[in-house]
Amino acid sequence: MKIKNSIVCCLIALFALPVLGAFAGAPAGLSVRLVSTFDYPGSGNSTLPQKISDSGDIVGSYIDLSLVERGFIRFRNGSFSAPLVDPNDTGGMTEGRGINTGGLVCGDYLDAASGNLHGYFLMGSRFFNRDVPGSTWTVILGLNNVGDFCGSDIPGSGVQSAFFSLDEVITEFTVPRATASLAYQINSSDQVCGYFIDGSSVPHGYFLDDGEIFGPIDPAGSTGTIIFGNNDSNWMVGRYSDSGGLTHGLLFIPPNKYITYDYPGSTFTSLNGINEDGYIVGRYQDTSGIGHGIIARVVRSDSAADQSTPGVTPQRQSSQAGPLPSRSQVEEPAF
Repeated sequence: MKIKNSIVCCLIALFALPVLGAFAGAPAGLSVRLVSTFDYPGSGNSTLPQKISDSGDIVGSYIDLSLVERGFIRFRNGSFSAPLVDPNDTGGMTEGRGINTGGLVCGDYLDAASGNLHGYFLMGSRFFNRDVPGSTWTVILGLNNVGDFCGSDIPGSGVQSAFFSLDEVITEFTVPRATASLAYQINSSDQVCGYFIDGSSVPHGYFLDDGEIFGPIDPAGSTGTIIFGNNDSNWMVGRYSDSGGLTHGLLFIPPNKYITYDYPGSTFTSLNGINEDGYIVGRYQDTSGIGHGIIARVVRSDSAADQSTPGVTPQRQSSQAGPLPSRSQVEEPAF
């Protein structure tokens, strides 16, 4: 049975600012501004947030000093859940990937015996494990407010595919000429975003709109781009690396508006989720490689503070031609 959500949550003052409404039709002159930082409680934990719901709850994972990975929820009031551990996790890895306004969480866990990842949903304290039928490996990476979801799996073809589920009907797809395709988020208009791996093992962003794939999403100077999330305006967030070894946070507004964000003093910044009010969750790494959560928001900026950068305009991709490419190694989903 499909898990639907009808809980309507009120936004607290921090998340009540109508950011996107004020910006409708005027994407120019925008920037990303830091609001706050946070860490999952515990000494030495590396905090890896993933998505932020329209009501301000955040889901993600943390890695402790023993390299055990657990999911978490950071509630809109700033408190944290107990560690999220799927009952079938035998590999020390349960990841929190998506959350919606009804409090439904999705993610994946590791089966140590097979080495495969499997998907789950969590409502309250109850886990519901879910794999794409016929697939040996499934990750559920995002969901919208009515419980439609998306992710990546390995079907009978052996080529890692993206998928989305609408009203319990699962559709698998691959980006043309990709060796692996991953779908990370689906919004209320059923627009899907994610990234794919090309034949040279380089990642590129894409989005799917009304059944058509548009890509690549690549800012100028990118040596690899990953898209993690979109909102109901189809504004997307992610990160990209450059030839100097730096990793930058990225906001992409179709058709070709690229805005970068770097946490001050850090060489690694990733933006992972964005909600309807323009609030963004992500992380930065400190000099020791420990991850810390960040909350930011999209704001108007004057020309002097504009963080935009050039980039390609994603084009509609033609249907997959010829045999699907093969890949000997699974693309583990990025955080």
